[in-house]
Amino acid sequence: MRVLLAEDEHTLGTWLCRALERVGIVVEWVDNGRMAERALAKGDHDALVLDLGLPDMDGYEVLRALRAGGSRLPTLILTARDSLADKVRSLNEGADDFLAKPFELAELEARLNALVRRARGVESSRFACGPLVYDTTTKKFSLRSAPLQLTPREYAVLRVLVQRSGEPLSKQQITERIFSDDKDIHPEAIEVMVHRLRKRLEGSGVQIVTLRGLGYALEASEAP
Repeated sequence: MRVLLAEDEHTLGTWLCRALERVGIVVEWVDNGRMAERALAKGDHDALVLDLGLPDMDGYEVLRALRAGGSRLPTLILTARDSLADKVRSLNEGADDFLAKPFELAELEARLNALVRRARGVESSRFACGPLVYDTTTKKFSLRSAPLQLTPREYAVLRVLVQRSGEPLSKQQITERIFSDDKDIHPEAIEVMVHRLRKRLEGSGVQIVTLRGLGYALEASEAP
């Protein structure tokens, strides 16, 4: 998962980037509203974590512009403003969830996972593609009800693909959801991981297909 964090408190922003990346969530961090608007216009994110008290352009303005542009990007308001009026206004402006500071990291992670699942039409705590299941609570894969053993990088790539199953993702999009700094990561590394995963999934009823010019997609298939 790749999220945009719009937060002007630098101590909190630095901690959140490190803490979320430890649980597999890659973060792009900006510290004012104008930068958030620009990042949303050019970026590819799975969710937005938005503070209301941003300089230059506050969170309400960012959210209003986002929804006015037709974006349905899952958005969680993370703010010290915890009044009922702020909650109601945020939801009415188009926010999907609201979390007041201070908060527990585990709750923020769970809420982000839930937002992304709902955006994909998944109500349970599991992503599934055919017989392949990823449980966001246990953070484990199973294939035909049996545990699927993966290396850390295989796990990271497959998690990205199952969260967007049926949708093509380019090597760059996959890389951005696994590594916070992808300058030294070559596209060939993703090719290697995909090759290994195809071997592991061979004949299982789920496969990774290559869509020319678009990227890789995880799809259910006919098992032999």
